[in-house]
Amino acid sequence: MRYKRILLKLSGESLMGSGQYGIDPNRLKQYTEEIRAVKEEDVEIAIVIGGGNIFRGVQAEASGIERVQGDYMGMLATVINGMALQSALESAGLYTRLMSGIKMEQVCEPFIRRRAIRHLEKGRIVIFGAGIGNPYFTTDSTASLRAIEIQADVVLKGTRVDGVYTADPEKDPTATRYQELSFQEAYEKNLSIMDMTAFTLCQENNLPIIVFDMNKPGNLLNIMKGETAGTLIK
Repeated sequence: MRYKRILLKLSGESLMGSGQYGIDPNRLKQYTEEIRAVKEEDVEIAIVIGGGNIFRGVQAEASGIERVQGDYMGMLATVINGMALQSALESAGLYTRLMSGIKMEQVCEPFIRRRAIRHLEKGRIVIFGAGIGNPYFTTDSTASLRAIEIQADVVLKGTRVDGVYTADPEKDPTATRYQELSFQEAYEKNLSIMDMTAFTLCQENNLPIIVFDMNKPGNLLNIMKGETAGTLIK
């Protein structure tokens, strides 16, 4: 396998499938199969999942909810998604731990770096919920920070498109995909890969990012085998 320890970043919206909100059981099952296939190759897996299918903190102000309160609500949404993914993975026979940036002992462990690493070493899939426990930080930033803390080899950002393009491929049919980029090139071209805080964290810590289509069956395993099924930023 190309990588020994990975941080998989999933968006909450991806869990909606073809729905408008909530969790699509078919999409959850598909993701479980993708993750299990990689786990069977003895890869250590950590996961950060967003909460946009339930609530997005950045949209809260439009409904009269202050930004900080909205961000905390968004963090709780990520825990709900984490619990759903945990249940699906355990139903498939995998061992997991859900760790939270906000203390809620009845449903998950508090995030402790050394404990998270120990879980990974023991073969458990670790899901990080509730962001980093602070408002004004996205789940992209959480993914970058947690990946650095657990000394992951790469951040795998699963999206709806198969990499980073010169323009939005859903709007511009002439857009072409980058196979590889440097952090500097991505910055100079103003490509929206992650928010700037998350992107800078990866750049400063020499942590590569791969953007790929998580919804295409087999893609995650193909990347682990070294195939170019996405865009590598390093």
